[in-house]
Amino acid sequence: QVQLVESGGGLVQAGGSLSLSCAASGRIFRINTMGWYRQAPGKQRELVAAMATGTNANYADSVKGRFTISRDNAKNTIYLQMNSLKPEDTAVYYCNADGTYWRSQWAEFRSWGQGTQVTVSS
Repeated sequence: QVQLVESGGGLVQAGGSLSLSCAASGRIFRINTMGWYRQAPGKQRELVAAMATGTNANYADSVKGRFTISRDNAKNTIYLQMNSLKPEDTAVYYCNADGTYWRSQWAEFRSWGQGTQVTVSS
């Protein structure tokens, strides 16, 4: 399978910054899209930002102008720089990726990371 390992997150005051990273590992042939989702207590998981290969990034309206997603294709890694954080950004952030990998034959995958907590205090 393809594993996603996240790092970063933590506790920060409102107006502060945090960065997240997510590295994909496994017998990956191609990653199509990598992105970040988040889930706050009592709410559904929602897209924060995503980047498909060869395209521009897509952001949730709530984070536009504050968050920046970037991708290192050579390392199968994505990053999320979060600035001007607000208490409503508090959530568990999940990395997501889809693409093709080797499993005795080429197969499609869609994987999730384990999640990392981001807490923004007011």
